[in-house]
Amino acid sequence: MTEEVIASIMRRDFPDLVAGTPIRRAAALLVETGAAAAPVLGDDGRLMGILTQKDCFRAALHASYYREWKGCVADHMTREVIFVDVKDELVRVAEMFLNHPHRVFPVSDGTGIVGLVERSDVLARLIRMS
Repeated sequence: MTEEVIASIMRRDFPDLVAGTPIRRAAALLVETGAAAAPVLGDDGRLMGILTQKDCFRAALHASYYREWKGCVADHMTREVIFVDVKDELVRVAEMFLNHPHRVFPVSDGTGIVGLVERSDVLARLIRMS
């Protein structure tokens, strides 16, 4: 059997953010779209970081206590991003999820981010394959 590549299950419809977006707006966007994360892109379209729902928790907890949201995406995003290649095999990405605490990886085609792959998508595909 030919190994399946991650492009076959990645999510192509996902929000993206810019560093200056207020964190409240970004957190609301993640919740509204049901996205676990969103890539943060620079003016040139290159990946600057990733904002996950978990990254939003500190700002949300602060706001629930002080009744004030503080900061923008750049203040809360993860800057060191681990991403996968659109041609990576499903098994390799599954192994990456085992070795890293992340729930989502951006998917790159070498020129930019073309998708997101979530841990739950990989697990679902592995179950269907067995």
